[in-house]
Amino acid sequence: MNTMTTLFGGLGAVLVLFVIGGLFRGLPPILRALLAGVIPLVGYFILITGHWPGLDVAAIHISVFLAAALVLFAMTQFRRRGGERMHWAPKLLTGFFIGLVFVNAALLYISTQGLPDPIASWWLGGDGGTVHSGFSGVVPHGQNAAKAVSSELSEAHRESQLGWQVEVNGLDGMGGARAIQVRVKDRTGLPVDRVSAELRLQRPGAATPALTLPLEAVGAGVYSGLLTLPGTGRWLVELRLTQDGVLHYHGIQELVEP
Repeated sequence: MNTMTTLFGGLGAVLVLFVIGGLFRGLPPILRALLAGVIPLVGYFILITGHWPGLDVAAIHISVFLAAALVLFAMTQFRRRGGERMHWAPKLLTGFFIGLVFVNAALLYISTQGLPDPIASWWLGGDGGTVHSGFSGVVPHGQNAAKAVSSELSEAHRESQLGWQVEVNGLDGMGGARAIQVRVKDRTGLPVDRVSAELRLQRPGAATPALTLPLEAVGAGVYSGLLTLPGTGRWLVELRLTQDGVLHYHGIQELVEP
């Protein structure tokens, strides 16, 4: 399920449960707010069982649901005081949490979908050409980046010396499930057998892949599998070809699931 749907759907559930809780006059306001925030949160965790979206996404849901319940509780307490003018501190707290909801929603959208094209083109420029991307590069950022660059260049040199011709079909299809077929030939055009092929799927900038898909040999130099995307947005698909325990080829392609 789309993360934006669960986020704003949960916010709606918090509001509805808080209103329903008001029908029970013996229910304390703080308990009413707590139940309104916790029940949608429990439902969200049940919904994502087996489809873990990542700690950052789960943390945003936790903070937004509980913050919404706290704001509703503060507004209810103010209304009970009658016509007194609200102190600036509750106003500031309420505005902060409302802003927090929209900031978290915006960051969540950008992390999964990327910047909208009109905003990215205006902000990043490019004279009409697309210069923005979710592709974070083939080398992880960190203190060992220089060593990783050297290793990456050496690997690219070995690949060019080997001369494998790799053709990937199916990544440009539509829908969550895509039939992937990889053809591997040597520099003379003959099929390459005894290759262990796999696809790794991950979000841009993520340290570990969200999904690893081994590809089965279905013919001479032909390897296939069914790739099911766990969510919408921008993904990086890495193809790795190994023979006799040695990595001979890897390529990364950006994939966008609307």
